[in-house]
Amino acid sequence: MASGDGIQIPSRLPLLLSHEGVLLPGSTVRFTVDSPRNMHLVSQRLLKGTSLKSTIIGVIPNTRDPEHDTDDLPTLHKIGTAGIAVQVVGSNWPKPHYTLLITGLCRFSVSTLLKERPFVLAEVEQLDKLEQYTTPVTEGATAKGGELGELSHKFYQAAIQLLGMLDMSVPVVAKFRRLLDSLPRETLPDVVASMIRTSNKEKLQVLDALTLEERFKKALPMLTRQIEGLTLLQKTRKISPEKEKRVLSVRKGGALRGRQFNLEEEAEDEDGDDTAVLEKKVHAAKMPEAALRVCLKELKRLKKMPQSMPEFSLTRNYLDLMVELPWSKSTKDCLDIQAARTLLDNDHYAMDKLKRRVLEYLAVRQLKASLKGPILCFVGPPGVGKTSVGRSIARTLGREFHRIALGGVCDQSDIRGHRRTYVGSMPGRIINGLKTVDVNNPVILLDEVDKLGKSLQGDPAAALLEVLDPEQNHSFTDHYLNVAFDLSQVLFIATANTTATIPHALLDRMEVLQVPGYTQEEKVEIAHRHLIPNQLEQHGLTPQQLHIPQDSTQDIISSYTREAGVRSLERKFGAICRAVAVKVAEGHRVTVTDASTSKRPALQGGFNSFHVCSDKAAVPEMPIVIDHVALKDILGPPLFEMEVSERLTLPGVAVGLAWTPLGGEILFVEASRMEGEGQLTLTGQLGDVMKESAHLAISWLRANAKTYQLTNMGGGPDPLEGTDIHLHFPAGAVTKDGPSAGVTIVTCLASLFSGRLVRSDVAMTGEITLRGLVLPVGGIKDKVLAAHRAGVKRVILPKRNQKDLEELPANVTADLDFVTAANLDEVLNAAFDGGFPGIASSHTQPQLTSKL
Repeated sequence: MASGDGIQIPSRLPLLLSHEGVLLPGSTVRFTVDSPRNMHLVSQRLLKGTSLKSTIIGVIPNTRDPEHDTDDLPTLHKIGTAGIAVQVVGSNWPKPHYTLLITGLCRFSVSTLLKERPFVLAEVEQLDKLEQYTTPVTEGATAKGGELGELSHKFYQAAIQLLGMLDMSVPVVAKFRRLLDSLPRETLPDVVASMIRTSNKEKLQVLDALTLEERFKKALPMLTRQIEGLTLLQKTRKISPEKEKRVLSVRKGGALRGRQFNLEEEAEDEDGDDTAVLEKKVHAAKMPEAALRVCLKELKRLKKMPQSMPEFSLTRNYLDLMVELPWSKSTKDCLDIQAARTLLDNDHYAMDKLKRRVLEYLAVRQLKASLKGPILCFVGPPGVGKTSVGRSIARTLGREFHRIALGGVCDQSDIRGHRRTYVGSMPGRIINGLKTVDVNNPVILLDEVDKLGKSLQGDPAAALLEVLDPEQNHSFTDHYLNVAFDLSQVLFIATANTTATIPHALLDRMEVLQVPGYTQEEKVEIAHRHLIPNQLEQHGLTPQQLHIPQDSTQDIISSYTREAGVRSLERKFGAICRAVAVKVAEGHRVTVTDASTSKRPALQGGFNSFHVCSDKAAVPEMPIVIDHVALKDILGPPLFEMEVSERLTLPGVAVGLAWTPLGGEILFVEASRMEGEGQLTLTGQLGDVMKESAHLAISWLRANAKTYQLTNMGGGPDPLEGTDIHLHFPAGAVTKDGPSAGVTIVTCLASLFSGRLVRSDVAMTGEITLRGLVLPVGGIKDKVLAAHRAGVKRVILPKRNQKDLEELPANVTADLDFVTAANLDEVLNAAFDGGFPGIASSHTQPQLTSKL
């Protein structure tokens, strides 16, 4: 490449046909290559070459319309630019192509076309001397005089004026200034023409200008027009020169990296404005000092980054999120306690404990302005209103509300977010929720926190430890943000059906409030205050068209639903409304005169033949009143019956009370005996704890058989001698476990061995010991409510559970007779009419006194 005439390009050059633009000497341009000829040139010449010579190619502007391009070789432009490929990047999306970064070296003319396939190869003649790019400025400047020197000086001064309109604090602009001072004047027309706004036709005119004088004459009007356009743009927009410099500097820097930006193009103008606006938003977000430093650092990186880089969009998205987060935005709490009490009472009936806790929070907020948000956990069966009361609390406080469903979540990234190094990374659901509500003190409901999963992606329950810890959540760090965010003002409310599946460490961080099921009276009130009006509105009915008396509501609750909440009850009301809607819609077919001839009284039992509509023209009498007969026509026969007394007609049957996540339930225990070898059989899918309770009961009864006159089938004193016992717990498909069935098993076996019937209106619960003591159990309120729903009149409880009776509604305690027992003697005495034989002669347990 070197000769006596100076540095030379190869005489034979492969030619790249360019549709995208014109490459001028001294500029760097990025080309996308996807045509067959150009693809072969890259794969066979650039990628396989091992010398510097193999990286030099010729770039010829292709003036043919690319939409009408064919395989035939177009007429080649007479002048091209030799360039060196400094970067080659391949991709298969959206179709196979290469991206080349080429720096122009010098002009050449095509002498002879050597071959057309697989790529174009031509004999070329070099037109420019490469030495001019390394000649010192003083030498190049003093060598020229006359008109050329005057043009060169004028062009240089215009370029200096253009730079004066840009911000010199931007590193790339300062670098261009240094290049302007160091490059020979002869190269300025090519370099400047490649950077400013010009059409391909104008660039071709500069490329075709073989003499320096002609190049200066072609490029100088373009530069002058650019300066005038920027001056007019600045006046038209009426913005400060500093902002204009900053906007233009961003675009100028992009051009210096070889990307041909248009300084007047509107899209680029918006990009520059967006960056400036983003910087203003960062300073206006009022974020903490640590977060502000991170944002300014990322913003500085963003300004230096070309938009083609994948990291540009990631950084931009990160900054957009940072400025959208409510670092200092908050809503003002409504601290009127009387108004809050009224609103809570209107939204929800009962739930006194939850309402009292909210009012306590408001009272403390009145006394102390800065108070950390409480972290509450509502635990109760489904359908009792845990989620809806959370929304009502937010409305009472005047705060924003956001619900996060945690059921089935098994990835800790859902809570903490993904690190930004991952593809498709995003912040966690806590940060996303704060961005959605746009305040830093909302009410966030963590729904179904007891149903969190665990997988190889981590334990989300462990990630919640930081969120729900009042001592840590003031500096919660999301993996995506990687800076601390203050969650201490957020009111977190978690909901769960049971605490058994919540890790102890997480449960310890929350204030647990039990939300038991409703009594029948409470359900009637809820139905007539909320459920029935809501269903009437959803089905387009009015109270003048449908009336459901309280007696009918009580029948629906007792005979068609048996649940702790009110979801099934609401569905039953929905079924009634749909049936009435059919009647009302059919009545609309009748003419108005027929429908309004007279006012008829309300028809009691107007659905006696609801399912048969024989007279299409009959107008239903309004309002339609739902009675017992209509209930059976619409909802079918009753699903539940009071079966306690019917099932206690034989010895060996007792009723216990059980707790489930769905609320309390009554539990039957049946026992029978037959001749055998003294074996005990247990059925009903029992857990280990319940099996041990059965063995305890057998052992205690055998030890006290003489005291209570218990015998086997042959009348012997050992109840198990020559006798096999079978204990069964009905509903065999349901798994059962727990210690609270101990007293029920003892009562059942005592009934079997003595031949006496257990009272038909009694139910019981309690754990037993081998010495006959009755120990306390949990879930008393849910169990008592289940007994009340089932029609039980007497409930036997452990004596140490007497404190739990204070939480029961007054109407429940008035309807039930509670017997608190400290030992099994008292249990048996209360479970049988007239007491149990041997009670008077039994040994009372000695009173233990402390010797300390």
